[in-house]
Amino acid sequence: MTVAHLLKVFIFSFLAMATNGRGGWWDLIPSEFRLLFPLIFFLVQLLILSGVLYLAGLIVVGGRRARFRDAFLISFLGTILSTVFFLFIPYQLIPLILSIFVWLFLIKSLYETGWLGAIAVGLLAMIIFLVVAILLALIFGIIKEIWELGKLLFPSFMVFL
Repeated sequence: MTVAHLLKVFIFSFLAMATNGRGGWWDLIPSEFRLLFPLIFFLVQLLILSGVLYLAGLIVVGGRRARFRDAFLISFLGTILSTVFFLFIPYQLIPLILSIFVWLFLIKSLYETGWLGAIAVGLLAMIIFLVVAILLALIFGIIKEIWELGKLLFPSFMVFL
């Protein structure tokens, strides 16, 4: 599973939890913004992936070869090509293998490293993403619990919020 797929699972899971059983998460988006949502989601995914890949590249290959511009290009091309693979190739295993190969090839080419360096950058990027996702889930979980406690302790005040 690539970082892009983990990001999609995390965001869609968060949106599903936000509905609290009142229908699908798509119903939370006003109808006039439903065409804009995939574009914004793509741009947010691109920025997050670029940041994670840039940080992993700095750690593994160093600052001289890892530039944010390269991380952005890796994220952009990797996301586009992975999406095309999963859309047009009928079996799930073949596009997955192709996507992993393309991501590693892009990292190898743009960060000017070998295959082992590309694998190290990819694994470290996934670890960094998982740590950030877990921390965000904990933070949002704590905020939700504080909010629920506030509704129990101060019901009249919480009506205004």
